[in-house]
Amino acid sequence: MDISQYLEVFIEESKEHLQSCNENLLMLEKNPEDLSIVNEIFRSAHTLKGMSATMGYEDLASLTHQMENVLDAIRQKKISFNPEILDVVFLAVDHLEAMIQSIAGGGDGKRDVSDVVEKLKLIENGKSPLAAEGRKETAAARIEETMPLNISYDEYERTVLEQSKEQGFQIYELTITLNADCLLKAARVYMVFSALENTAEVVKSVPSVERLEEEQFDQTFTVTIITNEEPAIIEKQIMTVSEVSAVSLTPLTLESLEAARGSVPNATHDEAVSVPVLQENEKNELQNDASKNNHQSHAKQNSKTIRVNIERLDILLNLFEELVIDRGRLEQISFDLKNQELQETVDRMSRTTSDLQNIILNMRMVPIETVFNRFPRMVRQLARDLHKKINLEIRGAETELDRTVIDEIGDPLVHLIRNSIDHGIETPEIRRSRGKSEEGTVILKAYHSGNHVFIEIEDDGNGISRDKVLQKALKNGIVSPQNAAALSDQQVYELIFASGFSTAEKISDISGRGVGLDVVKNTIENLGGNVSIDSIEGSGSKFSIQLPLTLSIISVLLIEVQEEKYAIPLNSIIETAIIKKEDILLAHNQKVIDFRGKIIPLLYLKDLFQVPVSKENDEYTSVIIVRKGEKIAALVVDSFIGQQEIVLKSLGDYFTNVFAISGATILGNGQVALVVDCNALLK
Repeated sequence: MDISQYLEVFIEESKEHLQSCNENLLMLEKNPEDLSIVNEIFRSAHTLKGMSATMGYEDLASLTHQMENVLDAIRQKKISFNPEILDVVFLAVDHLEAMIQSIAGGGDGKRDVSDVVEKLKLIENGKSPLAAEGRKETAAARIEETMPLNISYDEYERTVLEQSKEQGFQIYELTITLNADCLLKAARVYMVFSALENTAEVVKSVPSVERLEEEQFDQTFTVTIITNEEPAIIEKQIMTVSEVSAVSLTPLTLESLEAARGSVPNATHDEAVSVPVLQENEKNELQNDASKNNHQSHAKQNSKTIRVNIERLDILLNLFEELVIDRGRLEQISFDLKNQELQETVDRMSRTTSDLQNIILNMRMVPIETVFNRFPRMVRQLARDLHKKINLEIRGAETELDRTVIDEIGDPLVHLIRNSIDHGIETPEIRRSRGKSEEGTVILKAYHSGNHVFIEIEDDGNGISRDKVLQKALKNGIVSPQNAAALSDQQVYELIFASGFSTAEKISDISGRGVGLDVVKNTIENLGGNVSIDSIEGSGSKFSIQLPLTLSIISVLLIEVQEEKYAIPLNSIIETAIIKKEDILLAHNQKVIDFRGKIIPLLYLKDLFQVPVSKENDEYTSVIIVRKGEKIAALVVDSFIGQQEIVLKSLGDYFTNVFAISGATILGNGQVALVVDCNALLK
């Protein structure tokens, strides 16, 4: 039977079961006596095991089977649940997620999980999983004594090493160990490789470079290098990298390379350890479970909801975007010809395509829980690392957002939440001294309002010190002493978005308030959104993010600057106006106007975009008042054309980083109009 047709269903359902495991494990940590939660986790693991066996992913099925044994022992009350067991089960789930990611990326889902399997077996037998660490060290020492090599080399690699040795170069195997609490392992690996760059050539690494980049290793990795440098100098170079706790160098000889010719090519010692093979009766059990799951998969396919590959939705949206462009063209032709029948047909077509547009955009909507789901695990780990007690409350996870926005918003949210946990929430001792409960609260909330989605991250921690922020801003030259006194609290808080700004006395690997917040702000603004801050010192802070529902089809105001046409997104516009020349004032060599009692600058688009001037109105000036956060300006244009829905298109690879232009669109008459990026203009 060809099971490849079920691959997409398998991947999606596996992700759902693993997410369910994550959520229920977090619940179990808070309610360790609730066996109904254990039963839920067991059911998810059992189903995943059967699905994996059916699809032929035995490594995945074996690990799930071992995890299932532990869960079964807990629900049968043969062993007592504790934090040590939870950590190991979480580690198993992490490995399963990595396997599924491998399969989704076209891989075979294989992974060295011998370490976690051994720990699960110890737990199943009523022993502490920490016993595996001691055995691991003993086994490592035994391998080092009996085997001359830590790494196995294929024929090509051995030839390179042998020729280098014959030419007088030295060959070393370097084993580098990172600190146990290192959070950015991939970054440290990169720094180690950079340190080796000038004095050595790296021939091979274990684990592979790909696995190192994805942080698919514990704390230790090994590299084989060719060099003429002294070992002490190489060791000193590597030890300059922070978070490196130890380096050991083992010289390689021609004899040891020759002895390794019988080794399996491209296999490492840790990779050679296989996952326990399923016994025949276990295979039969899995096949029976799998047949049930096949029925379930078919049942889901035959229900009123079906899974659709996102690429198909992307193609559908692209085709619809072309239809929107043609609709605009027909509307223009109809207006020019003034044919009644044509006008009525175009009107009906416009109503139909508007309904179709809503359906297609709704199909692309994804619940924001797909992003929020990753945070409970992250918060739990950070709380343990920082010795804090934190309760994460998630509200409005069912709020839907366009998939394009969903893909981009994850990293900014990660940084803001880490920021709240690291520098917002106090330690239990400090919270007690302030009359607060030991457990801090971080609230992550999403909700719809009009054509926007709002996401809020609120904590009941330190809050932001206005005085500290101003002192730092003055010290860094971000604001002048004259302007500092006139800034509102909101404007002071927004200073932390300046590049490199931080009030933290000690910068941590987790976050620094302001370190990276400029990137967060830029990412959100590039999505057509904005971020604001509200804070009360000693009581907490709230970051509010406003995002558009979708990015591909937007409402704009079309305007004209001389002979050129531009589109300005409606979500940036406060209002439009026509002013007299005598209303334009001059302040500090900058033309300004009085807008509702506030002096705002005039920005002439013809100058900013270097538009050739052929005519100029001497009496009246058309302006568009636009806003970016607290900043307001008036854009000077020649005339307003009208409001329209447009399809935002990229300028392509040849026009990158064009100032204040976010894209282009094709108008009904076939002309191209550039879409103005108001955020960039107001910077």
